[in-house]
Amino acid sequence: MSASQTSSSDVPTLLVKIFGKDRPGITAGLFDTLAAYSVDVVDIEQVVTRGRMVLCALVTAPPRALEGDLRATVHSWAESIKMQAEIISGLGDNRPRGLGRSLVTVLGHPLTAEATAAIAAKIAKAGGNIDRIFRLAKYPVTAVEFAVSGVATEALRTALVTDAAKLGVDVAVVAAGLHRRAQRLVVMDVDSTLIQDEVIELFAAHAGCEDEVAEVTASAMRGELDFEQSLHARVALLEGLDASVVDKVRSEVRLTPGARTLIRTLKRLGFQVGVVSGGFTQVTDDLKDRLGLDFAQANTLEIVDGKLTGKVTGEIVDRAGKARLLRRFAAEAGVPLSQTVAIGDGANDLDMLNAAGLGVAFNAKPVVREAAHTAVNVPFLDTVLYLLGVTREEVEAADAHEED
Repeated sequence: MSASQTSSSDVPTLLVKIFGKDRPGITAGLFDTLAAYSVDVVDIEQVVTRGRMVLCALVTAPPRALEGDLRATVHSWAESIKMQAEIISGLGDNRPRGLGRSLVTVLGHPLTAEATAAIAAKIAKAGGNIDRIFRLAKYPVTAVEFAVSGVATEALRTALVTDAAKLGVDVAVVAAGLHRRAQRLVVMDVDSTLIQDEVIELFAAHAGCEDEVAEVTASAMRGELDFEQSLHARVALLEGLDASVVDKVRSEVRLTPGARTLIRTLKRLGFQVGVVSGGFTQVTDDLKDRLGLDFAQANTLEIVDGKLTGKVTGEIVDRAGKARLLRRFAAEAGVPLSQTVAIGDGANDLDMLNAAGLGVAFNAKPVVREAAHTAVNVPFLDTVLYLLGVTREEVEAADAHEED
């Protein structure tokens, strides 16, 4: 039977479903059984959950005189291996999926039945159909991916993301297609994103002005102060600090959990990775060397005669500067802006997040969560991998292969 005949909507087909305890050889056994009737395979899908398998095969129906024998043979084979079988007659292939295809990633810690029901209901209400569900990870968060058709990506994102936080989950909605795998540049903020600290506060602790600096930092990150003015005000408090403090601050920097895994995995995938920071090159250059980053840009503390002058030199990396650097890095990397990912937490990251193909607000302030494409509110930076369709098993397998 030709491919055109097989896909025709009026060709009789059989949906053969086998379910029961999983073990090797079931798929081979089913199709070996079906082969005796010279049927063609139209579609196959198999799922294994906690050792229980569901195997569905859509095949062309044999001549009517043989269909009863096929059914009896399949049921007899299934019974012989202690499985159950169900066979349903119909016409043609699966119905075409609706226009507008998206991938919805849901992260929960834990992922509750209530949240899952609410997400599924919102997809349906928006006019979408769930075509497939796949688990990406079971720890440190539960991550599942819904393939949805029938509704535009932007409309689906609006329907799902708004109330996600109330449900205790993070939701990312991206358009399905090859471009998702082609995102080849990831640029992230540093303070409270790549690292757990605010670098200027580490310097301030050595200068004895930590409280004053922290207060200005918090106001700036909430968007209440102009970043450049706040930067100059905070750096001025460091005047006279010995330059030897730089090494001490570098040693005090704590990477965010999952940061090394994120970068290591992205590099294995062929991504380029960079950082932009309203902090200081004295720290970001060290991070670039330690983590093998491709790009790094930040402000530079001026040091004269072994002392901090309380000033910064060069072009200021502020909110607009971060977006400008994202574009520059993308051009240098040869990556379209639509295939970039930006990650940040503060108001000065907003332009960068909005300019990127995918903007991820990581444990961000409310104003940032509301404006970004998606938000991640768990303390593990490597969960961003799930938004790119990378599974936990793939990460671990790559790590194990490298160790071998």
